[in-house]
Amino acid sequence: MTAKLIKGTDIREEILDEITKEVAEIKEKYNQVPGLVTILVGENPASVSYVTLKVKTAERVGFKEIQDNQPEDISEADLLALIDKYNKDDSIHGILVQLPLPKHVDEKKVLNAIDPDKDVDGFHPVNVGRLMIGGDEVKFPPCTPAGIQEMIVRAGVETSGAEVVVVGRSNIVGKPIANMMVQKGPGANSTVTIVHTRTKDLEGHCKRADILIVAAGVPGLVKPEWIKPGACVIDVGVNRVGEKISEKTGRKVAILRGDVDFDAAKEIAGAITPVPGGVGPMTITMLLFNTLESARRHLSAGV
Repeated sequence: MTAKLIKGTDIREEILDEITKEVAEIKEKYNQVPGLVTILVGENPASVSYVTLKVKTAERVGFKEIQDNQPEDISEADLLALIDKYNKDDSIHGILVQLPLPKHVDEKKVLNAIDPDKDVDGFHPVNVGRLMIGGDEVKFPPCTPAGIQEMIVRAGVETSGAEVVVVGRSNIVGKPIANMMVQKGPGANSTVTIVHTRTKDLEGHCKRADILIVAAGVPGLVKPEWIKPGACVIDVGVNRVGEKISEKTGRKVAILRGDVDFDAAKEIAGAITPVPGGVGPMTITMLLFNTLESARRHLSAGV
């Protein structure tokens, strides 16, 4: 039996519609809308493309969106001063600095300069600590892990008591999603194991997973025989493995593969995310959701 497809593209549309409605309610109640600023330093093509999509999506749901482009040679001091300006701006509820930054700028110092209560990416050490504590302390879960958890919940997959195996230990995906799934609460209450390149018997750990989250960045790492029949498989990997000519445009486009052998795995798993069209579309969506949450807190507190 072929697995149920968990499509991030479809879930994204559901959530964006929900956000749009809530933005309208906030505007009616407070005469203000959520404000998001994206700071882009330089003209890295991938960053420009990603930021453009963020701006477009934020405007679609009715946010106040500021795209603040800065030159490649901006000084670290000037960038920190810019962040401080937005920290003090009551109309801005979310601040995002697009990475990577030029080599002369200390990324850690820049990220730490963002007000934790406007850090909608969830990368500030204060928000990392809040995530570890869990419960009401959590303000902004990192966007990709938040998207993963939302997909699992909306797909109707039972998480309470489930064996969750996370392949990968990055600070952006592996560690935070493992922490989120082990917490008390809906969409969690799981028993979690993190595995990585130094893990003995990687295959054995994967085989016992009710929910297998793969974020290793290695195309085809997880073989179909590693998957427990009926398991939920979340493939976070987006790996460029070549190019092809698009039938629609006639231009070269990247061939993308996940960390899981999708074609074989879908005949074993109970539910699975495709690549592309799986986890990827959820990241910007959850960034906007975090900004909405920040606006609710700031406006209800009269900040």
